[in-house]
Amino acid sequence: QVQLVESGGGLVQAGGSLRLSCTLSGPHISTLYMGWFRQAPGKEREFLSAVTWGTPTTYYADVVQGRFTISRDSAKNTVDLQMNSLKPEDTAVYYCAAASVASTETDLRRSSRYDYWGRGTQVTVSS
Repeated sequence: QVQLVESGGGLVQAGGSLRLSCTLSGPHISTLYMGWFRQAPGKEREFLSAVTWGTPTTYYADVVQGRFTISRDSAKNTVDLQMNSLKPEDTAVYYCAAASVASTETDLRRSSRYDYWGRGTQVTVSS
């Protein structure tokens, strides 16, 4: 069974940075498509970024393009999300997710595509 564990959340002032990390364990993890999502209170889960396996291709939501960077380290079995220029509206629970199969970029932007989820890590940005 694939397991995902997020770390690195916390409290930061607006304009600051945080780096989230997702540690993967289980079978076939090197061929998983990986994504980061977030969910704020009263809102739907929101796609942030995704990375493919092999020669990685990355995708970003417009709301984080240019501020967040996703990366994966196959040797360490981790997928990180570097978050810069944080804003109060970035406050949410952040989730790491993994998909066994994804056909298109559109697929990777849909939470329903993902088969495995971490428990989430809280990010709070103060103004």
